[in-house]
Amino acid sequence: MSVADVLSVMPLILTGVGALLVLLLGPFLQRGLVYCLAVAAGTAAGVWGALYPASYTPAIPGISFSPLARYLVPIFCIAGVLTLLYSHGYNDRHRIEGEEYPATVLFGLFAMCVLPCATNLLTLFLALESIAFAFYILVAIDLNRAESGEAGLKYLLFGAVAAAFTAFGISLIFAGSGSLELSAALDFRNRAIMSAGWGMILIGIAFKLSLVPGHLWTPDVYQGAPAPVAGFLSTGSKVAAAAFLLLLLGVAAPARELHVPLFALSLLSMVLGNLAALRQNNIKRMLAYSSIAHMGYLTLALLTGTRDGYAAVLLYGAIYTAMNLAAFGAIAALSGDEERARMEEYSGVGYSAPFRAGVLALAMIALAGIPPTAGFMGKFFIFYSAVKGGEIALAIIGIISAAISAYFYLRVVVHLYMRPAETTPPQPASPAESAALFLSAAAIVVIGVFPNALLHYLGTVLR
Repeated sequence: MSVADVLSVMPLILTGVGALLVLLLGPFLQRGLVYCLAVAAGTAAGVWGALYPASYTPAIPGISFSPLARYLVPIFCIAGVLTLLYSHGYNDRHRIEGEEYPATVLFGLFAMCVLPCATNLLTLFLALESIAFAFYILVAIDLNRAESGEAGLKYLLFGAVAAAFTAFGISLIFAGSGSLELSAALDFRNRAIMSAGWGMILIGIAFKLSLVPGHLWTPDVYQGAPAPVAGFLSTGSKVAAAAFLLLLLGVAAPARELHVPLFALSLLSMVLGNLAALRQNNIKRMLAYSSIAHMGYLTLALLTGTRDGYAAVLLYGAIYTAMNLAAFGAIAALSGDEERARMEEYSGVGYSAPFRAGVLALAMIALAGIPPTAGFMGKFFIFYSAVKGGEIALAIIGIISAAISAYFYLRVVVHLYMRPAETTPPQPASPAESAALFLSAAAIVVIGVFPNALLHYLGTVLR
């Protein structure tokens, strides 16, 4: 293993070693220093991943710092660092103690960085499930709330079943192709076995992406998990699952056997996700159902099988990360000893906490796809690629369902600014929370107004 090989996997080394140092040194350091160490490790990994040149040459067996990895690793690191910044003050208020929390965030981030670097099915599966293991812990880490433990148990049970389906699907692909290389996933010479394998994988990934009918865990887990964890779960793990499918598909169109299941998953998720969100009064459950719809949009772009569609998936992954981290970060920053769960608890907050409420409002407007936010650009390229790829009917249904979603997103904005306050004003935000909120909001605005640089880079990623 050469020096160049070590340098190419440095983001993995930084996050892995950082997680171990946090876990080992945590008992001997002040709590603030532990979080600073974790943030430094995540930031260094993200900066290195963004600056180091990509290469298809495997650094170690099963790992290659490809252009896709160079694009996704910084996104994952940004999500992890923002989650840590949101978590410091939130965990103080909610009495979530110990170095296990930042260490587990870094362990999850390490697995996320491994996934886009994978060059074979075994590494890909291990990375995907390592991400899930980190979230099994993080979802249930608030020992002071019974619903957190309940959410962790539900996520564990559903996740174990999904992992079994995914593993069985990969084993069938290996049986049908005789290889663990990623290219084997599209070797349909033995169509019966390969189709069965892909069917099993889609069942497992439907759970990871919260696609209908694998979505039932999502509202309960989002509601029970700490708000920063819910934000990280809704972004990092979802983008990683989408990358899992992208790596299996390469830059080729899905086989004809995959069109009908992908079409059904996209259609049901877009329609049922948005319709179910209309009836929610709990803001985290509303965001959970809306995430189901957003993953339906993502699947629509995957369904096209075109470079434009795959570029739209990667673009929307970055945009959705910024939007959801801003939303859940604002929820975390506005919480006191207890989270503000009901919509009514946000009434009048726009005047008592203008900055945090403004970021929450911006996130809702972006999630609704209203220009000039990044959410509009993301949805535009999703539906543009769908129409260009021939999925016109599904694109029309997606546009209609996206228009419906404006109701429940703007309902939050109405409560923030057009309803009298019903609860006491929130406590002041910590500097870390304010910085993370500013970065999330800036990303929403900058990508929305200046998307060309990111689009140009995506062209090189998929070349």
